[in-house]
Amino acid sequence: MSQVDFKPLQEKHWKAGDATGWFEPAYAMANGDRASIPWAEKGINPHLVEWAERTGLNGAGQTALVVGCGLGDDAEYLAGRGFAVTAFDISPTAVAWCRDRFPGSTVRYEVADLFAHSLAPADLVLEAYTLQALPRPLRTAAVAAIGALASRRLLVICRGCDVPEAGEQIPWPLTREELAGFSAAGGLELSFEDFHDQKDPPRRRFRVEYLAH
Repeated sequence: MSQVDFKPLQEKHWKAGDATGWFEPAYAMANGDRASIPWAEKGINPHLVEWAERTGLNGAGQTALVVGCGLGDDAEYLAGRGFAVTAFDISPTAVAWCRDRFPGSTVRYEVADLFAHSLAPADLVLEAYTLQALPRPLRTAAVAAIGALASRRLLVICRGCDVPEAGEQIPWPLTREELAGFSAAGGLELSFEDFHDQKDPPRRRFRVEYLAH
């Protein structure tokens, strides 16, 4: 099955004032075919893996929280590095898909809304590609909500750009100014990496680590 064009579905929900409501029908439309989800990585996010290996990430005795977990690969990777992981997504279909893909997993998969939830803060929070799927008016609130979930560290991975890009085709690259909201919300920026990935053509990425304080 080829990738599904979710743009009409996205626009329908946005016009109705529901900017995140299209994710559930999008996963349902995929009907269990991972290849039809255009934002799904083919496995674990390589920029998470590179960072974890370079820093010697060890989650023993620590908790981790994965924002917008999608199909669960990143959550499973963090569990494999010793973390007690909770991973959440607004889509019940995506969460059920994760549970089916990883039977017997130690990861706790939850259906939750970033803007209305009862999740506990975690030692490490991973935000990869969720912010860039939200329209700009929601991002300030989303940054604050994500930052509040980190009790020790926050890792953000996204597409990057110097100035906001026009148009309504997601995912949008994020600017460094937008990411500065994490510092304004109380996070101390430990590292900021600006690089290009190995895709064809290469895409600019930001990878930022914050210390919660």
